[in-house]
Amino acid sequence: MNLNQITVPVLDISKSILFYENLGLRLIVKALPHYARFECPDGNSTFSIHLTKELPAGEGIYVYFECENLDEQVEKIKSKGIVFDQEPTDKSWLWREARLKDLDGNQLILFYAGKNRLNPPWRIT
Repeated sequence: MNLNQITVPVLDISKSILFYENLGLRLIVKALPHYARFECPDGNSTFSIHLTKELPAGEGIYVYFECENLDEQVEKIKSKGIVFDQEPTDKSWLWREARLKDLDGNQLILFYAGKNRLNPPWRIT
């Protein structure tokens, strides 16, 4: 089994398309006014957004995007006017990550974990 895509709810497809393009995703499907799909610049995964009338309650959805050059990528995104809630920070779980929210409050984490993404020292064998 392989993860194909993640889809998150949004209230405005057009505004969200611009936001995610500024993050570095490439738009590959534009089915306005209800749906858009993006290709991640690395790997084979895709990410999509779908129009909803109401957002889920609570903290929302967490989506992790891995970036080998995390600090550089964060600076590039910030130069486009996007604000981060947390600058790149080394975490106790051996990842370096930066956090922000999309226009609808979905939690986005840009991170770099290297070998620790799949093989942390505490991995179950």
